[in-house]
Amino acid sequence: MPPRKADGPRPGHAPHSVRPRGRGRDVPRATKSNRTDPPPSAPAGRPPRLTGRGGVLLICVLSFAGTMIAHWTSAPAAPGLAFTTACLVTASLVRPSDLLSLSVSPPIAYFVAVAAAESLIALGNEGFARVLTLGLASRLAEVAPWLFLGTALVLVIGVFRGLPGNIRELSDDVNGRR
Repeated sequence: MPPRKADGPRPGHAPHSVRPRGRGRDVPRATKSNRTDPPPSAPAGRPPRLTGRGGVLLICVLSFAGTMIAHWTSAPAAPGLAFTTACLVTASLVRPSDLLSLSVSPPIAYFVAVAAAESLIALGNEGFARVLTLGLASRLAEVAPWLFLGTALVLVIGVFRGLPGNIRELSDDVNGRR
């Protein structure tokens, strides 16, 4: 049998660099008797929280649906109302730590949704590129005021929910102060 290294980990134990913090030999392991039940997913008085990605996806889905409804019913306000509603809901429900990523995303999410909807609308037409370009340009032009309103709502709600703190944290991380 080869000699065992004195400075290495003991058999059956991970090296020191791999051990999780707070889990040494002197910390008792959790047993069924001293485990606590996990907290409920959402307290009764608090609305559920969305992640930043979930909020952007919700904006995309509602904007796509509004654009398709506007195409089918000839209601020009439908995409703008859908986008503004989506912005209001996501700014209210997104986790405070994800407000920064949500605050820059609404116009991009709307463009992606409209590009997908207009591509679907232009699919059967003879000049696909021409129909797509004209559809995108006209849709973006008629919804521009709604885009400004929805983005402004996200920013205003975000400021009251902690967006300045997120910006400070990002600045500290970028500048190496953390």
